[in-house]
Amino acid sequence: MDERKVKLQVRSAAKSFSARKEIFEAVNDVSLDVYENEFLVILGPGQCGKSVLLNMISGVETPTAGTIAFTGGSRNLGFVFQKTAVFPWKTVMENVELAPQIKGMPKAERREKARYLIELVGLTGFENAYPRQLSGGMKQRVGIARAYCSDPDILLMDEPFGALDAQTRYQMEEEVLRIWEKEKRTVIFVTNNIEEAVYLGDRIILLSECPARVKAVYPIDLPRPRDYIDPAFLRIRESIEANTDLAL
Repeated sequence: MDERKVKLQVRSAAKSFSARKEIFEAVNDVSLDVYENEFLVILGPGQCGKSVLLNMISGVETPTAGTIAFTGGSRNLGFVFQKTAVFPWKTVMENVELAPQIKGMPKAERREKARYLIELVGLTGFENAYPRQLSGGMKQRVGIARAYCSDPDILLMDEPFGALDAQTRYQMEEEVLRIWEKEKRTVIFVTNNIEEAVYLGDRIILLSECPARVKAVYPIDLPRPRDYIDPAFLRIRESIEANTDLAL
């Protein structure tokens, strides 16, 4: 029996949409648990329903059937998007401190918190810079710092590195793990990249083609930092590849 604390339970969740007098089923009968401080990766082919599932967890979408329950009833979430959703008219500091500012935290306190997170994501010296002055990877660092500054119980990351070049993507994978290991928050990370999933995850939930169903669950018992060419890493990657219908 798994004695880890469950942060989130998804039970028989489904989501359908009506379009042009037809019913489109995006997610079908998905059940999973998410554990405290876990780095959970949801892996699946493009357009399979991964983001719809994440939107149901976030509350943006309401399940057509099934339940989504948070331990203690609190839906305290942070969100990092694929597109760099930073406000272009705000500085790095102003973007990062936004959530505590909205909550009414005193300026000195929220600035101290934001400054810590800006340092944590490696952007010290850019506090007064605007997004137009930053690279794509730096903008995503701002997004990650802003999400953590909201003090979330669970951090949702929806293919956050999909638009980055390969080198920046590898750097950001290392960075997000470094931040997660220091902050130890529960993370749900969505991707369609098998290598990224194996590199990051404590567990991988493999979804089928649309409508999304849980096809397999892979515990990843590899020490960190992980090596893309380690034989154990390659065996897991090949096992997942053999269980997918599409090249992810």
